Amino acid sequence: MKTNHEIDYRIYGEEMQYVEVELDPNETAIAESGAFMMMDDGIQMQTLFGDGSQPQQGFLGKLMSAGKRVLTGESLFMTAFTNTGHGKKRVSFASPYPGKIIPLDLSRLEGKIVAQKDSFLCAAKGVSIGIELQRKLGTGLFGGEGFIMQKLEGDGMAFVHAGGHVFEKTLQPGEFLRIDTGCIVAYTRHIDYDIQFVGGIKNTLFGGEGLFFATLRGPGKVWIQTLPISRLAGRILAYGTYKRKEEGSILGGLGNMLDGDGWK
Repeated sequence: MKTNHEIDYRIYGEEMQYVEVELDPNETAIAESGAFMMMDDGIQMQTLFGDGSQPQQGFLGKLMSAGKRVLTGESLFMTAFTNTGHGKKRVSFASPYPGKIIPLDLSRLEGKIVAQKDSFLCAAKGVSIGIELQRKLGTGLFGGEGFIMQKLEGDGMAFVHAGGHVFEKTLQPGEFLRIDTGCIVAYTRHIDYDIQFVGGIKNTLFGGEGLFFATLRGPGKVWIQTLPISRLAGRILAYGTYKRKEEGSILGGLGNMLDGDGWK
C-alpha cells in the first residue's frame, strides 16, 4: 500500500521547462521554496518546517530534518499545495535555469534516489528529502559534490532538475562507467559511486578536465546532465570579466560587428 500521495503530472517546454501537477481533492504536493509558478483556485498553500513526510514527528525531530536539508543547500522550509476544493486542480512548478525536469517514480526505483545538491524541485507529499553522506574519503574530497548529497525516499513521484540535456543510463551488474564529476545528476541505491585519478603527467597538467573522474558501477540507473550549473556559471563569469584584445582599439568596433557583438 502506498504511503505517499498519488499525483498525475505533465511536463511542458524544451529548454526552460515546468511541471504541472494534477491534484485530486485532499491530495498534496510539496515543493522547494521559489519553485512555484501558478495554481488553480481551490489550492491552499501552507509553509512546512522540513518536508512534511512525518506529520507526527515532534519539534526536535522536525528541527533535525530541516537541518539536514540546510546541509544539502536547501532552505529550512518547504511549501505544501493541497487541493481543498472539488474536482481536480493543478499547480505548476518551474525550473530555475535552462535544462530538463526529471520525473522519478520512487515506487519503481527501489524507494530511494541519491541526487546532487540543489536538484530537488517538487514531489508528492510523503516523499522524504534528506541527506546522503559519502562514506569514502576520496569521494567526499574530490567527487565534486562534497561529502553530502541529497536523498529522496518514499513510494511516490519526485521531480529533480538538471542542466542542459539529461539522459538515463542503465548499468548492468559489474558494468563500469567513467564520468565527469559534475555531470552526475542522480543514481539508484545499488550504484557504487567512487572517484579515480585521471593519471598521466600531460593529462593532469594540460588536459583541462580536472584531476579525477567519477566512477559508477552497476547494477542500477544513472541520470547524467550535459551542462552542470557550475560549468555554465563559470563560463558566464569568465565571459563577463574577460577584456577582449580589440576593445578600446580603432578596429575594436569593427571586430565586434564581424562576430555579432556589435549588432545591438
